[in-house]
Amino acid sequence: MSDATPAPNDTPGYDDITRDIADVPAVEVITTVAVHLMSAAAVNLGLAEEGAEHKDLDEARKLINALAGLVTASATEISSFHAAPLRDGLKSLQLAFREASVVPDEPGQGPGEKYTGPIFGG
Repeated sequence: MSDATPAPNDTPGYDDITRDIADVPAVEVITTVAVHLMSAAAVNLGLAEEGAEHKDLDEARKLINALAGLVTASATEISSFHAAPLRDGLKSLQLAFREASVVPDEPGQGPGEKYTGPIFGG
């Protein structure tokens, strides 16, 4: 029977972790965070498997607002190559939120629209 507990020397130290983070380009950190926000928002919109079980529009609104702020603020820093798909994903989530809402927000008042402007159409 083997012992599953790692030896103390197998655990990365603070200096190792800090060095690893420093080697990651900013565009990769930004896009990774954006994808996590998108995924969490989609789950809270009920778009995941067994969606109704996880649907929480209040949580989705918060996540979409954070995503919109991140995408808007970083768009010029990460180039249109990276920003365009993030904007598309954000718009899809904003439209899905509007569709999922019993009483939709007025145009320009939906999640993230203070950063992106009003979202129309599909």
